[in-house]
Amino acid sequence: MPSAAAPRLSATRRAIRRFIGHTWLSVFGWRVEGVTDLPPKAVLIAWPHTSNWDFPFTLAVSYVLDLEFSWLGKHTLFEPPFGPFFRWLGGIPVDRRDRNNLVAAVVDVLKQHDELKLIIAPEGTRSRTKRWKTGFYYVALGAGVPIILGYLDFPRKRGGILHVFYPTGDIEADIAAIRRYYEGIEGKHASRMSEITLGPRNVPANGVAQHP
Repeated sequence: MPSAAAPRLSATRRAIRRFIGHTWLSVFGWRVEGVTDLPPKAVLIAWPHTSNWDFPFTLAVSYVLDLEFSWLGKHTLFEPPFGPFFRWLGGIPVDRRDRNNLVAAVVDVLKQHDELKLIIAPEGTRSRTKRWKTGFYYVALGAGVPIILGYLDFPRKRGGILHVFYPTGDIEADIAAIRRYYEGIEGKHASRMSEITLGPRNVPANGVAQHP
């Protein structure tokens, strides 16, 4: 089960983060744009995820926006000697061996906090995939929180927040709407960009279609 999220940052640390973020983005000629009025609790998705460079740029953008977020990592990452460092970066260790209860456990973590933004990569990998994983959607729906649509557009050197999306429970319509917000966004390696789609539905014996 995921452990508790890190406490809120001090004013000094927030100022240091903003300075680091501005400095990093300035060196590479990047700018932050988009929505800045964000809810206190949400699932934050970042798309596209095509390169190891995504992580430092995502951190820099979040620092400029003064956006504190947590992320899920394999529990073994948080063992000594690097565990404290990953927790300092907002990491929450999870035991991925218990996949059946992972979504429910993450929902519980969100429900236990008044302020928590949890970042999840909907592709789950830097490689190209034919569909998005749906865990982020069901976490947001189960916790009753919106989905913040974050992005990195490498050709334009822009990053930020496109929209704050509230899931309706109609996952097919919602994913189609999310796809429209991301039109024109391109990652560092365009050939690795995953399709914003749910893929084919599985139809079990009870006749109720489900996405993997």
